[in-house]
Amino acid sequence: MVRSLLVVLATLIATDAYAIARFSSNRMSCARVQQSVRDNGAAIVSYTSRRGNPLYDRFVRSAQFCQGGEVTEIVYITAADTQSCPVLRCEEFEPPFNMR
Repeated sequence: MVRSLLVVLATLIATDAYAIARFSSNRMSCARVQQSVRDNGAAIVSYTSRRGNPLYDRFVRSAQFCQGGEVTEIVYITAADTQSCPVLRCEEFEPPFNMR
């Protein structure tokens, strides 16, 4: 019985660690989108492309929230008050030129 309880508690703790914020930028100002990403460290944001297509991606506060071999890149998404809200996204690092 005690062992089962410990397994359940461990599962709940592990589940919370992998939770990620999700929200839509279409109803938020750019400043609020940026603040939400900063507050959460990383977030899944749904937004509308400039052509009107629904999109979503993971945006981060800093490279600390990227995987190994990734760096941050500034990208621009739509928000309620602008078509060009700058946020950071993790991208695979590619050297600028081939060093042979």
